[in-house]
Amino acid sequence: MRYRDREKTRIIKLRDALFSDPGGGIFAKAPREFVLLDRSLNLYEGARAGALDYFQRNDISWWKDDGQLQLPTGHLLSSQVACVNHLFPLRNNAAAATALLHALDPEIEAAEIVDDGFVEFIGERQYLKERSFTRGVHCTSVDAAMIGRRKDGTRCLFLIEWKYTEEYRQKDCYIDQRAKVYDDLIEAEDGPFHEIAPSAFYYEPFYQLMRQTLLGHELARNKDHGCTAWLHVHVCPAENTEFHNRITAPDLRGANVAEAWRKVLKDPALFISTTPETLLAPLGVADPWLQYLRARYGAAAEAPH
Repeated sequence: MRYRDREKTRIIKLRDALFSDPGGGIFAKAPREFVLLDRSLNLYEGARAGALDYFQRNDISWWKDDGQLQLPTGHLLSSQVACVNHLFPLRNNAAAATALLHALDPEIEAAEIVDDGFVEFIGERQYLKERSFTRGVHCTSVDAAMIGRRKDGTRCLFLIEWKYTEEYRQKDCYIDQRAKVYDDLIEAEDGPFHEIAPSAFYYEPFYQLMRQTLLGHELARNKDHGCTAWLHVHVCPAENTEFHNRITAPDLRGANVAEAWRKVLKDPALFISTTPETLLAPLGVADPWLQYLRARYGAAAEAPH
């Protein structure tokens, strides 16, 4: 059984007790057991009001929002919701945010404010000259961003992309309109990639990884938020082998997605592949939020022993 199907089965069994919601919300034009009727319940209770306010006042689109309700999807396997549930409680916790970033980069001595907290969701600036910019749609962005100050006083931007049950097939996404935006950046001598045909990157998830890498490169080059360095943090449960082990791009090689991606980077250390439990392991506190994550996401959020 695929990881996505295993997670659907597991969360449906927990649904009534964990969310007090019978399911049957609409997804893909039909009622689904794994979709909540009350969409707001998909967010951790301790972060719910703050997250809803944050997305609304920053005019950020929720995944699959109809543009009117300004609510998250009721889909219990949403990776955007998983990211918010894991990271929103860090927005006002300097010690926890610092511990998380220090584990990713031992040179970090302090987390710093990004917008009005230590975690920003869906970037607020556009650098790739894409056709439009609305936070969350029609442009390259990441699920979250954080800033850390290194021991030498420089600032590093952490771009965080969250995956949950996603998996991808071999589908060529190359079209002329996209090539006009990205190909010159891919081939730039001072760009982040080794010499490679741009067409190699137009297969998901590598198409997204390429765009986010270009975004990080441009953010650091333009010293966005005073940052002169950046790291790309890719979070996905280890159990999702359908994501990790499928190399969809014919011209890329590696034992898994992370290895294949590092091979195309001039600086492989820019890319960090991790899991939700490893990312949060430095916190190591048994508070209600972490208990919720363990109950909700199971093995993908187990606390360290």
